[in-house]
Amino acid sequence: MGKTLAWHETLEVHELVAFQSIGLMKLKKMLPKVSDSNLKKIYEMTIKDLEKNLRELLSFYPEMPEPDERAEFMSQDVGFYAGDLLILLKTAVRNYAIAITETATPALRKVLVSQMEKAITGHERIFNYMYEKGMYPAYDLNKLLEADQMNAKKALKM
Repeated sequence: MGKTLAWHETLEVHELVAFQSIGLMKLKKMLPKVSDSNLKKIYEMTIKDLEKNLRELLSFYPEMPEPDERAEFMSQDVGFYAGDLLILLKTAVRNYAIAITETATPALRKVLVSQMEKAITGHERIFNYMYEKGMYPAYDLNKLLEADQMNAKKALKM
């Protein structure tokens, strides 16, 4: 095992530190406003837990990959980021379609249809990008299934 954290570890630690830092700030700002003594004790214990978590996680920052290595990693994961955007927009289109079928108010229906059209256009844009870059072999079932298996194995190994 090397001195440097793996890429996925680095990103997860980053997310945890960012999330817990914001949460800790909120709790510390709210603590003086909490009047119930039992709730105040729970807040204080949670604050101590988050502080300990952050100290422990920050100790791993010196083990994170160097900036030039991070840039290389980001360029290697373009397919992941593109696929994530594709799934987001595909899900948005489906959710808007369902919401529209439940809408009785004409003004709301108009807004939802407009927003769904934006999601459809966004989906087309990211699909075309992925297809042109060879990231989404939509017309080659064998390549599509091979890519599915490769991504699933990668996900399982992480």
